[in-house]
Amino acid sequence: MSAPERWTRSTVHRDMWLDADDDPREVDGPSAEGERATLLDYLRNYRLTLLLKCEGLDAEQLARRSVPPSNLSLLGLVRHLAEVERDWRNWITTGHPEPGLYGEPDGDFDGASGSADLVAAASADLAREQAATDAALAGFADLGERVGAERIAVRDLMVHRIEEYARHCGHADLLRECIDGRVGQ
Repeated sequence: MSAPERWTRSTVHRDMWLDADDDPREVDGPSAEGERATLLDYLRNYRLTLLLKCEGLDAEQLARRSVPPSNLSLLGLVRHLAEVERDWRNWITTGHPEPGLYGEPDGDFDGASGSADLVAAASADLAREQAATDAALAGFADLGERVGAERIAVRDLMVHRIEEYARHCGHADLLRECIDGRVGQ
């Protein structure tokens, strides 16, 4: 299989994913005010970046393992991030943890097959788990508060979420370029 030709939708800066006027991560006005708002703004932007990297691909392309022998795929990343959102929520609870979404270790990646139903389910899983974790963390006004059995600081958990999305957005960049040549921020 030959490498796809590199391309971008941007007309202004050829190394960008799309033009700033079309980028949902670009917000007019001043930057976020305060620590929590700043952390949430970074998390929002990385979440949007992942969705942009998946945009316009069919189920087979989303499930494609573009860099053998790795089991990484864009769909696997969506499923993985849904799984880790649930894990993070389990870290802050003192109750019985919710079960994993995809079974066996690496089930999030290994079970990512090119089915439209599976893609829809993964997207719904991610949105649901993100909203549930966001709601759980919103209940803590003090970012230094230590929560859950491990006594993790809310701030640490929020920064860890940003780190996880940022790292996987880097993977998504490479996966997308291998699928159809699309490059950019």
